[in-house]
Parts: sequence; C-alpha cells; structure tokens
Amino acid sequence: MPLRLIFMGTPDFSVPTLLELVAHGHEIVAVYTRAPKPGGRRGLQMQPTPIEEAARKLGVPVLTPKTLKTPEALEEFRAFDADAAVVVAYGMILPQAILDTPRLGCYNLHASLLPRWRGAAPINRAIMAGDAESGVMVMKMDAGLDTGDVAMAERLPITDNMTAADLHDRLARLGADLMVRAMAALDRGGLQLKTQREDGVTYAAKIDKAEARIDWSKPAHAVLRHIHGLSPFPGAWAGLENARVKILRCELAKGSGAPGAVLDDQLTVACGEGAIRILELQREGKGRMQAADFLRGTPVKPPMRLT
Repeated sequence: MPLRLIFMGTPDFSVPTLLELVAHGHEIVAVYTRAPKPGGRRGLQMQPTPIEEAARKLGVPVLTPKTLKTPEALEEFRAFDADAAVVVAYGMILPQAILDTPRLGCYNLHASLLPRWRGAAPINRAIMAGDAESGVMVMKMDAGLDTGDVAMAERLPITDNMTAADLHDRLARLGADLMVRAMAALDRGGLQLKTQREDGVTYAAKIDKAEARIDWSKPAHAVLRHIHGLSPFPGAWAGLENARVKILRCELAKGSGAPGAVLDDQLTVACGEGAIRILELQREGKGRMQAADFLRGTPVKPPMRLT
C-alpha cells in the first residue's frame, strides 16, 4: 500500500527523491519548501525553489511557511493526515510538535555517513577534509541536529577528481533510491533503526566565503581537495596579475617550487609540497573555461605567481 507523505525540501538535491517517491506510487499530499527569492538577471523576479517547480509540475499542493512554530502552522500540517514526512535539505528546523504529528514519524535523507558531518555542508566538508568516502543515510528525525536513529545507509568513494558538484549529483541519485527503499520498509513495518554512535561526531559548518582563498603553502593534495570541495560554489580563488581567478577543477602534477609559482605554460602551480595542474577556471565577470581556452587569451608562464 502506498504511504501518504508530506515532502519537505528545497534545493536541486531534493528533487530526485521527490520524483522517485511519486514514481513508486506514494501519495504526496503536500510539499513544504522555502519561499521564493528574488532572482533573474536584475534580481527583480521571484524565483521558486527547485522543489516548488517540481511539485507544481506534479500538481501537488505547495506550502512555503516562514515558520513551523505557530499553532496555525501545526494545525495546517496535521490536516494533511500524513503517514510520514520525508525531509531532504529543507533548510528549516522542525519543532517537536511537527515531528510528533505523522503516525510513522519524520525521516530525513542526509548526505554524509553520520555521525560524521552533521550540519549544513556535509558534501563540501567531506571533500575538503580529504575523506576517502561519503554516503547518504536515512534517519528518523528527533529534536537534535542530525542526531536521530539511522535506518539505512549507502556509501560512495570520494576520488580526487570529484568536485562538490560531482559528489552532490551522485549522492542525490543514490539518496533517492535509498529513501524509496526506506519508505517501502516502513510501509511493511520492517524499517529497523539504530542509535548513532557517540564517537566520530563532526560538524559540517556552513561554507564561509572567507574560506575560499587558496593557501598555496599547503601540500598539493590538500590544495586539490580544497579547490574541489568549493567547486562550483563559492569557488576557491587565487590572485593572478591583480585579478581574482576561481579555480574549479585541477589534478595533481609533478614539479616543485615556491608556493604559488607557475612552473610551466600549462598552468602547473607549485604548492607547499608537490604541485597541481589547473584544468578549469573562471575569471571575474566571465564564464567558466577550460584551461586551454583560458591560456589562448591569457598566457601564464614562469616567473608568474598565483597569490
């Protein structure tokens, strides 16, 4: 039997899960998402979230409350008489009264291997920290920050050529499949929960743009992971000829020199230990470019330096 579900999500990451739940026959009685924000070229148009756009195509009612803490919000939530709520990157805290409303509970899809990387930016932080793997987990929500009991998990290796965008897209697809399986088990009464362990807790703080400047004194692998963990947004950057350049993709390379020194005419840059070769980058006010295209218009060679 399909479940009556409330879906709560906001960004692109949430969309595959919503679509998979619908495709597997579950009844989405309402979608909760964040309110539209100004966007467009001049910032004058109100831009709905990716989840709102998907929900409206499906003909599902969309709600964008500013808070869930009022009696009116609780009553509206209860009126949907949902079996469970599925939460994927919603971006708003659910008060205990909301968590207690669905008869089978509220279930969150989180993009890390809990208890590692609880919080706002688990995908970025896993790459930046040099983790060998990431994953997705379905947990039954409680009042804490990603502290609920875990039901199911899937793991995924992190390779050195993965950017945050690459890992985001793979985890979104993996998570959609995992949540569908979790809801099927919940419907059968066979979803088993396991308390998160106490050791290994880390927090994935929201990315601050002040972190984005590249520190060339670090070893090459750390520089690569920093660059890839911030790609495409906000984008790790360095100074080049008095201009700011975002570096979006790179690879480890042979060579050594003073940190930030350009080692050849192929955008190989020295780090504190080893070197990287820049593969994709973006000048201020310009679109992203492959390194070969960039070099045709902006020759970069020794003794130039990135700062």
